[in-house]
Amino acid sequence: MNDLVDKQAATGALTGLALGDALGFPTEFNDVPSILAKCGPWRQMRLPEPAFVTDDTQMTLAVGHALRTAMDRGVLSPRGLEGPLREEFVKWYRSPDNNRSPGNTCLRACDLLEDDGRPWQRASQVHSKGCGANMRVVPVGLVPGLSDEQRAGAAQLQAALTHGHPTALAASDLTAHAVRLLAQGGDPTGLVGLLRSYAIDNRSRYHEPWLGDLWSRAGDASPQAYIARGWDECLEILARLGDAVRTVSPETDPCLATGAGWIAEEALATGLLCFLQCVDEPVTAIRRAACTSGDSDSLAALAGAFAGAWLGADAWPTEWADRVEYRSDLLTLGALWDA
Repeated sequence: MNDLVDKQAATGALTGLALGDALGFPTEFNDVPSILAKCGPWRQMRLPEPAFVTDDTQMTLAVGHALRTAMDRGVLSPRGLEGPLREEFVKWYRSPDNNRSPGNTCLRACDLLEDDGRPWQRASQVHSKGCGANMRVVPVGLVPGLSDEQRAGAAQLQAALTHGHPTALAASDLTAHAVRLLAQGGDPTGLVGLLRSYAIDNRSRYHEPWLGDLWSRAGDASPQAYIARGWDECLEILARLGDAVRTVSPETDPCLATGAGWIAEEALATGLLCFLQCVDEPVTAIRRAACTSGDSDSLAALAGAFAGAWLGADAWPTEWADRVEYRSDLLTLGALWDA
């Protein structure tokens, strides 16, 4: 497999995320029989016309723009990233285009973040682990030149601004790590094992420079107890994912094996399951994720991001890629990080 630059992994991942999002947008909140009645056989699902996306892609772009701003100003740091993230999230919150059924947690947190005098930790919804935390983290896995500490800290910080549950932080960290491994050419057949090892290694590591006193608002005895709670839930879902990859047919609704994806760890696992069942068939992967009983747009967005990171920009049909919403913004960020 070529390296990240040669295959344009960033462009592939961002394009795949948006395509999955657009494909799953009309099927979200529907059960599988209803989707089949509306769209026909799932392996033949067509990209909607026009190919509108949801808040998943909008907030992914917000994270991407914040990363670009922060890194244009110098070495990526907690203080350097927090301000641009906050600005981009509030900008999204106030945008007239924020009309794609955004999650309540994101809306509540962004409303609080608008108060410049409020520490972001006091805006974070510490009991929420909705998938809004990790559906938007893909850019963190694509930015070149970050240390392991910077990548993990940035992944958890962008989640924590809205979703302060430790599982939301751990799942976001794992999502970014998976994207990075695939972009660098890591073998998908060993991916679940690598993610389990990463979770075990980080189980008691609280990134205090990036998270501050967030842990103290959640009722845990220590920072280590707080973050371990999140990693343990992720380890549990990764065990289910490992079993599902070996035993579940692609013809079966993947949500039955690894969850509907409304919460962060299930979104990671089910999005990965759809990708791993169709490693070399990226369009089939996002079609499978879009035809599910769960959070179809977020599942398909994550499946598309994993597939695009692995296969690169050429994974996607030109006719689809050229007409997905926000194409120009996606190409700009992809070209920046692929260069």
